[in-house]
Amino acid sequence: MKAVVCREYGLEHTHVAEIVSPPMRPDGVRIRVHSCGVSFANLLVLEGKHQNRWEPPFTPGTEVAGIVSECGEGTSLFKPGDRVVAGVRIGGFSEEVVAPEATVFALPDEVDFDKAVQFPTIYATAYGALKWRANLQPGETLLVHGAAGGSGLAAVEIGKMLGARVIATAGDTAKLEAARRHGADVAINYRDESFRDAVLRDTGQRGADVIFDPVGGPTFDESLRCIAPDGRIIPMGFAGGTIPQIPANIVLVKNISVIGIYWGYYMGWGKQPPPPHMVQQVRDGFREMLQWAASGQLCPETYATYPLSDFQTALAALTERKVIGRVALHPSKTEQ
Repeated sequence: MKAVVCREYGLEHTHVAEIVSPPMRPDGVRIRVHSCGVSFANLLVLEGKHQNRWEPPFTPGTEVAGIVSECGEGTSLFKPGDRVVAGVRIGGFSEEVVAPEATVFALPDEVDFDKAVQFPTIYATAYGALKWRANLQPGETLLVHGAAGGSGLAAVEIGKMLGARVIATAGDTAKLEAARRHGADVAINYRDESFRDAVLRDTGQRGADVIFDPVGGPTFDESLRCIAPDGRIIPMGFAGGTIPQIPANIVLVKNISVIGIYWGYYMGWGKQPPPPHMVQQVRDGFREMLQWAASGQLCPETYATYPLSDFQTALAALTERKVIGRVALHPSKTEQ
């Protein structure tokens, strides 16, 4: 089969090659990959800079959607021909993957493969962060930074599904329009005005109850100054390039919580496995999210798609910071 293979760290050492199909495992589901999600994290993995470090040679990619072609003897939920979406630890940029049944989920006919690949990590992380970890309540105010990226748009949509009033920040008109299109009640251009001042003004000086921050650095610092008492802030990533240092005095005097979430733990990719009840909670969460998508209440945005051979072009699009939503690869040519 064809796959993207990183022989040494760096894009210059990464190429499409013919490799042996992955072996089946007793709990495995073999998937013919029709779409694979592309993210900035893939670039970090290829450069050896991601927290999940793989030694070359390896194939990047963690989010796939396609058709089941084979099931291991220890599986019971799927059969060949089923449409599915799956999270994999590594290996998604390829024509086939074998995923453990625990991280494979049934895909409704109404959800195409390119939209589906946003669920295993992007939408699932937003869902877990806002619903499980932050306990976002109807009527609360949610502030979403980087609101036109894949993570940001997912948080905007999940926040609206949970009944929040959503304030979004972004850096240009097209991105602000995208945030509004996906449900944001207020959109702030942080290049034109202080988002801190705008949030306080919009909330009558109270601040945001929950803040979803994939940017970090100064954005995180300013967020602490427009968060409501008893608020919750979720540092989702550090796209701004700086990992913030959390001032404990502000956490103390404002009665706020700083909440972490590593979605890989729920998928069984951490050092410790999740408890059995959490495995079922994850499956129930995917069922709910995909039902919302099937009914049109969640609408993941695909910026562009590329054949597997153009994976470097797909990754380059992310570095230009013009992508709204997500980019996807098509390892197998097929109808969506």
